[in-house]
Amino acid sequence: MKPFSLLYALLAVLLYLAALPFLLLLSLKSKYRESIPARFFLRKNPPFERRGIWFHTCSLGETKALAPVLKGLKGRRVNITTTTQTGYAEALKYDAQVRYLPFEIFLPFWVKPQETLVVLEAEFWYLLFAAAKARGMKVLLLNARISERSYPRYLKMRWFYRRLFAYVDTLFCQSEADRARFEALGATDVRVIGNIKLAQEIVATRHYAKPEGEMIVAASTHEGEEEAILDAYLAYAQKHPSRLVVVPRHPERFESVWSLLCRKAGGRSLSRWSEGEGFAGDIVLVDAMGELNNIYAVADTVILGGAFRDDVGGHNPLEPAHFGCRLISGKHCFHQRELFRYVRHVQFTEPEGLAEALEQAGGLPPAAVEETIDLDTFMREVA
Repeated sequence: MKPFSLLYALLAVLLYLAALPFLLLLSLKSKYRESIPARFFLRKNPPFERRGIWFHTCSLGETKALAPVLKGLKGRRVNITTTTQTGYAEALKYDAQVRYLPFEIFLPFWVKPQETLVVLEAEFWYLLFAAAKARGMKVLLLNARISERSYPRYLKMRWFYRRLFAYVDTLFCQSEADRARFEALGATDVRVIGNIKLAQEIVATRHYAKPEGEMIVAASTHEGEEEAILDAYLAYAQKHPSRLVVVPRHPERFESVWSLLCRKAGGRSLSRWSEGEGFAGDIVLVDAMGELNNIYAVADTVILGGAFRDDVGGHNPLEPAHFGCRLISGKHCFHQRELFRYVRHVQFTEPEGLAEALEQAGGLPPAAVEETIDLDTFMREVA
């Protein structure tokens, strides 16, 4: 092991030992009950049993984005690692061996030879790349991105990323801006192919009857966003017969969001999806996973969460745009800026402007997607 890699591994061990009490506590939470024991204690998480093309993703969105890539690799052996339980559950839907990615200190011992390692987006783990190269793998980055907001932090660590990108053979990024940022950090052979999420097949898996009246969907919401959206809806609904469907991003928040809706419904009728699928109430809490596309298919207006706070970065606008919904987003969509570049007719607003945005939405055309993606360039490299 090179001196820098050895020093890095030593620091990672010290960090691991310091974090042990917190890891044990977090592993008691349902959100981490599988992922933390698997990643940090290797519980039920052995190395891959077969050699193939190894994809590493972080969570649900990146794992879903693999679908068109894996379709083009039909017949090839595929292995997938993820870091979150939602990503792991999605990866199990593919014809692949699936594991959690262990914490870095375990990787030099855990990683077995594979044909190629393909890492998605911004999963930049130094010992992952070093271990892959030590096992003779080609290392590719796919859908790589660095947001404008986070770029200054990367620049301060340029000395580190120059070493990390030295292990990368080819980097396939989302935009010319990303290319410039990666090259400034020391990456070579950087190619712009667009965002692979544009190649996703977006479909409804179940078909629901559209309820009467206007249907507004608060999609992938985070703490603090539901209250602002609810206040805007209640003001809007005084003049416009309509229904609000709330779909929180994280299932562990279903109960707290339900409590909020009960406290602040303003006399409007309430219903929960889990108590009978459908849109029975004026305000509906969708306390289930995997229903968003099905609900977008019958929605009129979507308020896309994750961008009304300054610490999340927004969520994927392609899905509601595909179904022709009128689209409202917050302004803090820095992680999704590249995707929003492909979507027309989006209203951007602050939380206090949501009621006005709803008023204006009726006069706007539905959102639409301009598709541009060169996936063939990547497929030729990995084939």
